[in-house]
Amino acid sequence: MSESASECVGVAKRYATATFDLSKEQKALVSLEKDIVTINSLLSENADFVIFLNSPLLKRKEQIGAVSEIAKNLGLSKALTGVLSLMAEKKRLSIVPYLITELSKLISQEKGELTAEIISATKLTLEQNKKLVEILSSFTGKIVKLDSMTDKQIIGGLIVKVGSRMLDTSIRAKLLSLQTTMKEVG
Repeated sequence: MSESASECVGVAKRYATATFDLSKEQKALVSLEKDIVTINSLLSENADFVIFLNSPLLKRKEQIGAVSEIAKNLGLSKALTGVLSLMAEKKRLSIVPYLITELSKLISQEKGELTAEIISATKLTLEQNKKLVEILSSFTGKIVKLDSMTDKQIIGGLIVKVGSRMLDTSIRAKLLSLQTTMKEVG
């Protein structure tokens, strides 16, 4: 039986916290950050890696061996190699994407950075991203990193999520608001 996304996030947070704390203790946060970039690119560019992580057909020993080989070939840190091996042993490799997300958040927090999720109808230009970072940094008083994605259904405008705050300036939201107002009038 597969786990829900919230269960996956909860488990990933525990693994991420342990990995982060160990890396911090060993003064290896820089190499952990490089590992995160490496694994992130693998997740987005290598379909075989994603299939491997989610395969229920592989036995524990096969997963552990493969993780060890992958870690060695990629030059991953001891901390991340250890947690990936433990996850293989526990048959939890499917939550690696959640682990990487949680580790990224912990490292950003440590650096005083804040991640803003941006949803736009079309891909933002480099200049638009730069201006958005500038505005959000002055608003929050922190270094802001953008996590951008596109969603054509918002038609235009932006949805910006920073921490627990959300600003929805999308045309879709304005149309829905107008629709609600029209229903109240009529």
